[in-house]
Amino acid sequence: MTQDSDPATGLPIGAPVTPADPAPRPERTTLRGRFVTLVPLDAAAHGPALAAGAVGPGTEALWLYMSRGPFADAAAFQDYLSASEASADPLFFTILDARSGQALGHATLMRIDPANRTIEVGNILYTPALQRTPGATEAMRLLAGYAFDLGYRRYEWKCNALNAPSRAAAARLGFTFEGLFRQAMIVKGRNRDTAWFSMLDGEWPQVGQALDRWLAPENFSGEGTQRLRLSGLTAAAIPGHRLRRATRADLAALGALQGAAYAPNRALLGVEPLPLLTPPETLLARYEVWLRHEGESLAGALILDPRPDHLLVWSIAVDPAHQGRRLGTSLLEAVEARAKDLDLRDLRLYTGERLARAIGWYARHGWKTERVEARPDRRLVHMAKHLA
Repeated sequence: MTQDSDPATGLPIGAPVTPADPAPRPERTTLRGRFVTLVPLDAAAHGPALAAGAVGPGTEALWLYMSRGPFADAAAFQDYLSASEASADPLFFTILDARSGQALGHATLMRIDPANRTIEVGNILYTPALQRTPGATEAMRLLAGYAFDLGYRRYEWKCNALNAPSRAAAARLGFTFEGLFRQAMIVKGRNRDTAWFSMLDGEWPQVGQALDRWLAPENFSGEGTQRLRLSGLTAAAIPGHRLRRATRADLAALGALQGAAYAPNRALLGVEPLPLLTPPETLLARYEVWLRHEGESLAGALILDPRPDHLLVWSIAVDPAHQGRRLGTSLLEAVEARAKDLDLRDLRLYTGERLARAIGWYARHGWKTERVEARPDRRLVHMAKHLA
């Protein structure tokens, strides 16, 4: 990406923001998920259930890194909730079990800066009934999605640098660690170094699809055990390969690369190649999109669709200017590395039956034809490979 320069001085300047209008402030609204529902905090209605899980002996760890608490009794906790309900920033949401309606925790949108379109998630209180459940992850997905839907550009997560579970959760949810603010606060009479994490609007499509993939019903066994790990799905890199996640800023370049790579197949297929039937913005929101650069140029793209029991290769595209340099082979090797990172051993793909050269290339790399599918406008060869 080229750096903009000020025409008068020649010095570097930031990219233009279009539109530069402020974002609307978040409202006291309801956010519905499959596991949990987020509603505006109602101290009277939600207080007793929250107190049952957050007040009393054994709850001290819930409040250790929070700015408030622990509370001596339910009455003191109720006063805290009443003050929180009246607050506009932080804006408190109660996290309810979607089936029973029981209050399980709370979280806020805070440090709300509509002009700069930045916002933070914080004051996250998960009672034991919510901890380490899909609902805990879904609550964070709902708040992030709400913030980005409102037009915020930057979504922040900050925590006490000593709070290892919070730092691990931020990484698992797809936030990027930005650094440590030393001696940032005095909390309960003690020093707090603050760890800063962020997520940007351009990154959200890839993070959002990873969270949705993890939360999908098919990702859980009948006993509720996860099949694909969230930390694997939100990983920002493929070990051993120079690939990065695509962002919204890459949409135009991705579309151009896909078009250049697959256009020659039109004459062979007699129809539009399947990878060109899906707009780049849909790819970004639906699949994993990994990009490979050579210098300043986008040279290759790998689009993957992780399933609970296999990794589907949706497309491999190499810019014609970079073909013949084993870049396609490198991307195919990255597929196997990504599968292993997700604890998957079965790989699948499909390609046009008329693309004999592509079928032969896959076969030379250990892929075997499983079946041929007849569609109204084309025939597809389904291929598979099992990793030892």
